[in-house]
Amino acid sequence: MKKKKKTALFLTVVPLVIILALLGWFLTNIFEGERPQITIQPLPDFLSGGREFTLDISDMKRGLKILRVSVAQGSRKTIILEKNFSFTGLLNRKGIHRFNTPFFIDPSKLGLAQGRVDLVVRVWDYSRRRGGDGNLALVEHKMIVDTIPPSIRAISRMHYVNLGGTGMVVYQASSDSTDSGLFVNDLFFPGFPAGETSKKGFHVCYFAIPYNTMPLAEIYLWAKDKAGNSSKTNFYCRIRRKHFRTAKIKITDGFLRSILPYFSFYPLDKKASEIEQFLHINRELRQKNAQTFYDLRKKTSPEKLWEGTWLRLKNAAKMAGFGDHRSYFYKGKKIDEQTHMGVDLASLANSEVQSANHGRVIYAGRLGIYGLTVVLDHGQGLASSYSHLSTISVKMDEEIVKGQVIGITGQTGLAGGDHLHFGVMVNGVCVNPIEWWDPHWIQDNITAKLELVRNPG
Repeated sequence: MKKKKKTALFLTVVPLVIILALLGWFLTNIFEGERPQITIQPLPDFLSGGREFTLDISDMKRGLKILRVSVAQGSRKTIILEKNFSFTGLLNRKGIHRFNTPFFIDPSKLGLAQGRVDLVVRVWDYSRRRGGDGNLALVEHKMIVDTIPPSIRAISRMHYVNLGGTGMVVYQASSDSTDSGLFVNDLFFPGFPAGETSKKGFHVCYFAIPYNTMPLAEIYLWAKDKAGNSSKTNFYCRIRRKHFRTAKIKITDGFLRSILPYFSFYPLDKKASEIEQFLHINRELRQKNAQTFYDLRKKTSPEKLWEGTWLRLKNAAKMAGFGDHRSYFYKGKKIDEQTHMGVDLASLANSEVQSANHGRVIYAGRLGIYGLTVVLDHGQGLASSYSHLSTISVKMDEEIVKGQVIGITGQTGLAGGDHLHFGVMVNGVCVNPIEWWDPHWIQDNITAKLELVRNPG
């Protein structure tokens, strides 16, 4: 009797448990509450023109039902993309559970005004929640429509720049500009706020015309705003062509034996011949050193640090000029050619080297073919270099005054005798130093233009 009662109870409870389990499964899956997932790339802060976006949506349970992408500006709402996904198979197992698509927003085609716009993405799934409407996933992203480029114009008027030399322009950029400066072909030279007049958008920009610039170079002012809009404008700038000297340098075995020990710090191929080691130094190491000089442009001060005519090594004769094209010969055969990117000055051995102008030390140490080297930042992209020194008398970040002794001449690096290799750089590009020793050139090309900053009129 008891056995029959237990059997009857079992037959009653088990079906009930199964029914409850099925009901729980049904409610959990059919009325599941997990929202679809939405990923949008990119999510820009600004729209400066037509922009493509990538949308990825997914719902791994009940599947995707409706996708709607819109933009809203004020009370106006525009549908960008709308798609309905069909219910396929038992419980939508064969329906769409993941969907990826690009979409495009063009402010001009949509008639969007300048200012805020909201990107809105809504996705529903096939859950029976919310009265059968399904779970809703919502992503909103705020952007600013800004399609108006900044303005920029030259203030200084006449610009005559020597090939291999330095130019300077005063310009005015609108207040929405975040970056501005000047391009010489693909080379960019940044502008710097011009003191108190920077509130009016006044900037100064020093630029170089590299020695190997071809005729009809493209030179223009450029500005960009935070939305990514950019504008450029031409201004009056003429390049004075210049011929550079050629020089023939004979490499002897004695010279090789005298200079190679200095480069023991550099990983040369010990199995290579002396002349092969020299060529590696004269080519690859020279190129790395040039990159080091170029990278130092990032350490410049936004303020002008120099004042007046730049100083030249005292009682020194010029041994080699800027832009000299050198051909190297070994045992009567031409083996290499390079361009000299500074001026070599020779005085008495172990002469004191003075700073050319006020500045700050941004490099002090060994620098490959240039030996012991000091580089001074003079602000706003200008720098001077002093190479082949035997000793260095200054330290990194030290503030230097014009005429201060910074080292002693020597023949470290790739130098055949005691001398100073002096260089001037504009935003990392080597230029002819002799211009900066000329008070008339500085007055006509720099000082007169800076007066426009002080007295904008």
